[in-house]
Amino acid sequence: MGRKLLLEKAHVEGIRHYDVYRREGGYRSVEKVLKTMSPEAVVEEVKKSGLRGRGGAGFPTGMKWSFLAKPEGVPRYLVVNADESEPGTFKDRYLMEFIPHLLIEGMICASYALGSNTSYIYIRGEYWWVKEILEVAVQEARNAGFLGKNILGSGFDCDIFVQPGAGAYICGEETALIESLEGKRGNPRIKPPFPAVKGLWGCPTVVNNVESIAAVVPIVNDGGEEYAKLGTGKSTGTKLISACGNINKPGVYEIEMNISVEEFIYSDEYCGGIANGKKLKACIPGGSSVPILPANLLLKTAKGESRMMTYESLSDGGFATGTMMGSGGFIVMDEDQCVVKHTYTLARFYRHESCGQCSPCREGTGWMEKILLKIDQGKGSMSDIDLLWDIQRKIEGNTICPLGDAAAWPVAAAIRHFRDEFEWHVTNPSEAVVRNYGLANYAKPLEVATPA
Repeated sequence: MGRKLLLEKAHVEGIRHYDVYRREGGYRSVEKVLKTMSPEAVVEEVKKSGLRGRGGAGFPTGMKWSFLAKPEGVPRYLVVNADESEPGTFKDRYLMEFIPHLLIEGMICASYALGSNTSYIYIRGEYWWVKEILEVAVQEARNAGFLGKNILGSGFDCDIFVQPGAGAYICGEETALIESLEGKRGNPRIKPPFPAVKGLWGCPTVVNNVESIAAVVPIVNDGGEEYAKLGTGKSTGTKLISACGNINKPGVYEIEMNISVEEFIYSDEYCGGIANGKKLKACIPGGSSVPILPANLLLKTAKGESRMMTYESLSDGGFATGTMMGSGGFIVMDEDQCVVKHTYTLARFYRHESCGQCSPCREGTGWMEKILLKIDQGKGSMSDIDLLWDIQRKIEGNTICPLGDAAAWPVAAAIRHFRDEFEWHVTNPSEAVVRNYGLANYAKPLEVATPA
């Protein structure tokens, strides 16, 4: 059984409220940082911990904090990105809904480390009930003296505000989030300047994911070095995984990053195997924007080693034979799933969510959606598959923000690993409309014997 740092107390009766949370050892980290540590020392502990951003990019959190500009007389801001809109990802919602004070405690520590007196939680509009839970928790912390002026007599002032978005996926991108928080349309900004220099209202700003900030609490309490002992290599600590799809036990799991993908899918402690006794066909391990992998490449790397649930192992082999940890939205597909249809569904989502600022993304996402629908309905041609490949190649890397890449990668990976399924849709149109392609050779080991 792996160690739990974030969700250990999530199911204690009444933990959502301050009194129970405090009784269970809550807000100890705030007392520790305000009474015994300098802001620089807190940043140093986070650096030592090896904590990487849990929102998808996996950038070292301590390093991100150290980039924050500190001009005299200019306010600095911490913004927590709770705009969890990546299909397949629901870990932050779970954390905020069941143990909201953990996020608030982490925010106070982080705000102290960054010198931010005003911090924001930007939460997606569809999480309205979670927004209300957070607002109650913020008020409870304020009443208890952990927010407001001169916290615990330390001279440090900090307040937290919860700001809902209006349901735009693009506002999960940090600069679009900042634009939205300022009351403008959520269009990503051109970088540089980066938010660390010129962010919210032109002031130095750090934007971090909910899980990243919550992880600051155990790092402060136990020390960065203790935190770094969990996991493997550069994947330290624990990671929340949102597991869904064709599995027996969907849900949010907190894992130590030292288990294999196979153990995660098949062990009773986690997903409990593929539902209804079916076979594993494919998986999108990090939320909808990361490359899909067929079963053989998911469980083993191209070198034949066991693939682990770590940042490094999941990306082993690059995009040719690997994928990404992303936000931890683990979507499992069984033998009855149609890759063409699911790729179309994702393309439709990205077309709908594109802000329209960059032509490659605005036009390309629409074209990919149309072509995928055409193939799925049995009206496609072989040249459509090549056209899809060409379009995604021209979107990737040619947009202001990563939404273009997020739209291109699923299409590229689907064609790369499942091209025979696309071709079958073209060559067997009438059959493709009434049945799925099935497993084909996806679950066979890599060394598939070539026919003589």
